[in-house]
Amino acid sequence: MKRAPKDHGLVRYLSRKDVERAGLSMSSIIGAVDSMFRLKGLGQTEMPPKPGIHPLPDAFIHAMPAFIPKAKAAGIKWVSGYPQNQRRGLPYISGLLILNDPSTGIPSAVMDCTWITAQRTGAATAVAAKYLARPDSSSLGLLACGVQGRSNLEALACLFKLKTVKAYDLYPEIASKFAREMGKKLELDIEPVNNPEEAVRGLDMVVTSGPILKRPKPVIEAGWLAEGAFACPLDFDSYWTAEAFEEADKLATDDLSQLAYYRAEGYFRRMPAAYADLGQIACGAKPGRGSSRERVFCVNLGLALEDMATAVLIKRRAERLGLGRLLPL
Repeated sequence: MKRAPKDHGLVRYLSRKDVERAGLSMSSIIGAVDSMFRLKGLGQTEMPPKPGIHPLPDAFIHAMPAFIPKAKAAGIKWVSGYPQNQRRGLPYISGLLILNDPSTGIPSAVMDCTWITAQRTGAATAVAAKYLARPDSSSLGLLACGVQGRSNLEALACLFKLKTVKAYDLYPEIASKFAREMGKKLELDIEPVNNPEEAVRGLDMVVTSGPILKRPKPVIEAGWLAEGAFACPLDFDSYWTAEAFEEADKLATDDLSQLAYYRAEGYFRRMPAAYADLGQIACGAKPGRGSSRERVFCVNLGLALEDMATAVLIKRRAERLGLGRLLPL
C-alpha cells in the first residue's frame, strides 16, 4: 500500500500578509487568468453558478466553487461584500479560500481571499481588454478609486501604454490620494476629476468599480462613451444607464450562465443580451473586437475560476518560501 505523504492531515494556512508576501506579480496573474479563460472556452473547467445569502440590503456572502483540471486547482471561495463596511472603516470585500487536492479531495490550503479577489478582478479586466479594447488604447477612466480601482489600473498598465488616466470618486479626497499613490507606484500622471462625465468622455477605456446595488441610480449617460472605446463595468449596472449600455456595438461577459442567473435575480433589468463570454472569445469560438470604431462592453461578474487560477500559484510559491502555518485538520 502506498504511504501517505508526511504532511497528510495538515493544511497550510496563509494570512493576508502571507498571501501578499508570496510576491505573485500582476503579469503572472493575467497570464493564469487568460489561460483559464481559454480552457473555459474549450469546456475544460467546471464551475457552477455561485449561490449566496444576503443578510443586509446590497450585502452578499457567496460560495464560489471551481475546478481547473489542467492547473490541478480545485476549491471554493467563501466571500462577502458589505457596502456598509466602508462607513465603519472595514473592508468591503473579505473572506477565505480553500484549496483541495484534486486527487484526494483533502483540503491542502486555507488562505485569506481579499488580495486574491482584488488582483484577479484586475487581471480579468486586462484579459477582457486584450481581446476587446483597441490595441493602441492609451487613455483610461476609472470611476471609484478603492481597492478595485487600484488593481484594475495596475493590470491595464501591464498590457497598455497608458498616457492619460482620469480618476473619479464620490469622495474627492479619495480620488486625490489615489492619483498621488498610484501615480507614484506606476510612474503615471493621473488626474483626479470632479464628475463622472470627465472620467468617461473621450477616453479609450473605462472601468467602473463602485458597490453593487440592486436598485442603483446610474449616472453614466448615453453619448459619453467614445466611439471605439472599451468599457468594463465591475459593479454590474450600478454606474451605467440602460441607454448607455444600448450604445454598445458588442456586449460580452465573463460567464453567460452567471449573467442569466443575475438577470433572474433582478439585476441588469434593461441591459442588452451578451453575444459571447470571455472563454468563447479567448479560445477563438467567438470574435473579439471587429473594428476600431466599435463600442465594446464586457460585464465582468467575477468568477471562482479566476480565484482558483490565482490561488494555486500562491500556494505553490508559499510552499517554496515556507510561508504560513501548517495546521492539523
